[in-house]
Amino acid sequence: MLPEPAESGILEHPLPIDSTMNRPQVQIRPRQRPPLDILFLGGCGEIGMNLTLYGHASSWVAIDCGMALRKDLPGTPVQMPDIAPLVKEGITPDALVITHGHEDHIGAITWLWPHWGCAIWATPLVAAMLRYRFSERGLSTHAIKTFQPGEAFEAGEFTLRSLPVTHSIPESCALLLTTPAHRVLHTGDWKIDPAPLLGPASSEEVFRALAPISLVVGDSTNAMEPGHSISEAVVAETLKNTIAQCKGRVVVSCFASNLARIHAAAQAAQACGRRIAIAGRAMQRMIQIARVLGYLTDFPTPVPMKDVGYLPKEEVLVLATGSQGEPQAAVARMAQQRHRDLDLEPGDSVIFSSKIIPGNEEAIGAVCKALRLRDINVLDEQHIPTLHASGHPAQDELRTFYTWVEPQHLLPVHGTLEHQQAHLTLANAMGIQGEHCPVDGEWLQWNGQQIQLHKTLTLTPRLMEQQQAQRQGVRRRTRHALTVIVPLRSDLNGWQRVGRTVIDPPPGIELDEDGVLDWLDDRLADATERDIDDLRHRLLHALKHWLFDNGMAVGFVHLDLFDVTHA
Repeated sequence: MLPEPAESGILEHPLPIDSTMNRPQVQIRPRQRPPLDILFLGGCGEIGMNLTLYGHASSWVAIDCGMALRKDLPGTPVQMPDIAPLVKEGITPDALVITHGHEDHIGAITWLWPHWGCAIWATPLVAAMLRYRFSERGLSTHAIKTFQPGEAFEAGEFTLRSLPVTHSIPESCALLLTTPAHRVLHTGDWKIDPAPLLGPASSEEVFRALAPISLVVGDSTNAMEPGHSISEAVVAETLKNTIAQCKGRVVVSCFASNLARIHAAAQAAQACGRRIAIAGRAMQRMIQIARVLGYLTDFPTPVPMKDVGYLPKEEVLVLATGSQGEPQAAVARMAQQRHRDLDLEPGDSVIFSSKIIPGNEEAIGAVCKALRLRDINVLDEQHIPTLHASGHPAQDELRTFYTWVEPQHLLPVHGTLEHQQAHLTLANAMGIQGEHCPVDGEWLQWNGQQIQLHKTLTLTPRLMEQQQAQRQGVRRRTRHALTVIVPLRSDLNGWQRVGRTVIDPPPGIELDEDGVLDWLDDRLADATERDIDDLRHRLLHALKHWLFDNGMAVGFVHLDLFDVTHA
């Protein structure tokens, strides 16, 4: 037993002194986190051609793989990211993950993915777009995997959670990348729209639940714009009012992938008593895919372009590609009287419901000049600002979003240096750390507290003439191509066809569409595959044989199946 203390409180028989008490104390330092590698091959210091890679513990994931049009060069060539340095560094991504389906995020995939051969993760809409393109180029679609917005999945050492955001195309997602040591939010393209036309609004509750986020890699496109971006609902109302005042035929031009704008134009046409026609294969294809997936469900049945000339002028609205002045697109052909189905006349109107991408001013100006010389009315956002709404956040939206996710550090991307600096200034004013504006080729490392430059890779511009890209991109497609797009639902009994099946036969080919549908239903009733990719491969092979056996001479078949069970 211990001796009782004296009245002074001091022990009369002190305890023995442990000799170890005089030894130097060992300081335990916090365990240092392994760094997160962040490698930018596109989208920094420029708008477009987005490609970012994240690495951890020798595992890499690539986010987006886009292209850009170089309007500053003769012939406006296509530019794609330079991935040659990845080979030298021994980097091959375990997965390619797509945030949404715009060309500056998916346009280079069919060219660059064959060098990787990794899994491609995309939402159903983007997966459908990619399967069509892969089939055109003769690439296997087996690597394309789908996730629903809001779902999480594994890729190498990463767990990725998709977070639905509002943009000008449905199923756009931000991505939360998680490793055992890091949580990083890659925003992709987004905005805060209280009244989106397609898809849900961004959820404040979902993003607040993530706070605080140590690092945000964020969209800088509109960081120089004060206030709040315009809602798509406002654009829809403006289109309706503008079209109502137009005489003669009306042409509305926008991006083929801007489904929200296509939806708004179709609603405006119906409200004004006009029938819809579609000029441009890219837009036709997007509308077909969107309808199969449950978007544009009330889209009117289009009038064939070859029949537009027979309708009264005041009853026609043409949705057309070519909003950026592309020389081979529908609007440019109409301006130069080269369109085979439609010859615009004085008093007709062309509405550009899009923003001019920097570098496209000259091409768009030439198209507008050609139209005005023929007394065709040209309307755009310079005349009526609410004819277009950006899909990117202005300054007030950035501030709101950062109050939701409470980032500790920011890396500004998706913009020129001027945009990135404006983004940093705004963030710093909110107490968010960040001082570096990344540029393409930089390999950064994030240790949880600060960003460090690991090395800078030398990138060589990869350019291709547009016509060459188009020829190579459709090298397997012929005039005898058949497209079949089938929405499916699965349950304990297997696969069933639901909704509207799209069957687009080649010109001049008589096709028994009812026979094709009956054949599909019979094959689906016998299907044992649980994986939709396995089912697609078997049905495609069998469909080709069935068409041949039944005397339907089709050179190329594009079959796409969509699982809408959880849609």
